[in-house]
Amino acid sequence: MSSVPSYGSWLPPTAQPPQEPPRPEDGASGWAPWTAPLALVAAFAFALTGAIVVGVIGAIFGASFDSPPPAVNIAATVVQDGAFIGAAVLLASRAGRVLPAQFGIVRTHVRPALGWMAAAYVAYIVLGQLWAQLIDTHATDKLPDSLGADESTAALIAVCVVVTTIAPIAEEVFFRGYFYGALRNWRGPWPAALLTGLVFGAIHVGSADAVFLVPLAIFGVMLCVVREKTGSLLPCIALHAFNNGLAFAVTEKWSAGAGLALVAGAVGATLLVCSPLLPPRAADARALD
Repeated sequence: MSSVPSYGSWLPPTAQPPQEPPRPEDGASGWAPWTAPLALVAAFAFALTGAIVVGVIGAIFGASFDSPPPAVNIAATVVQDGAFIGAAVLLASRAGRVLPAQFGIVRTHVRPALGWMAAAYVAYIVLGQLWAQLIDTHATDKLPDSLGADESTAALIAVCVVVTTIAPIAEEVFFRGYFYGALRNWRGPWPAALLTGLVFGAIHVGSADAVFLVPLAIFGVMLCVVREKTGSLLPCIALHAFNNGLAFAVTEKWSAGAGLALVAGAVGATLLVCSPLLPPRAADARALD
């Protein structure tokens, strides 16, 4: 925190020392905990409505409604990601003006952030491996192919962008930005992190095999830890993009070089998209003090 200057007795009796302006991220303290599940319901409602609209438009142009082509599946997934952001912004607006900083889109100290990201990811990998050994699974991620990534080069590129760039931003803004931020006002960070992780794993029902839901929940909790310890959503978005890029490259059996390029590109792209939303550096300097 910035120190408040000392004022002498020369101040008039009615004068008050100037106060530090409120930080944008402090607006999250006005998010009622009960709005977190409401935001989730709103997100699903928006996503379902959007998917139906996309399906109808696709059907008008000759696409099968029951077995849509990759373009329709990909468009519906993008709409779903937009629904998460829309629901978060809508519920946040109940408490007043909405600013990106309230969701954690602020700068943070790089070295501590990298340390927490590494620690969280190692914990996720270790616990995930223990879970895999416990249930003895050999399942693989089928999401890229379910969206049609295996049908054409254009579809592969589009799915790659959705999975490694769009999804990390949208899911982090909703889950670690709003959902965790609202629940944190209830019982503090740890109950909020556990509940956010459980819900994060559960929403992947249908897009991931059941055996992956527990590791995804663990990843969700670890991302909350990163959010709490760094005070910023950017490390969460970067770590999410890193994980999705790595998983995509492994699933598609890309070479090590191509995989590293994808991971670096995904992390860089997500941070580049978020950069215009960052508050002025003066405001970040106050937040980092």
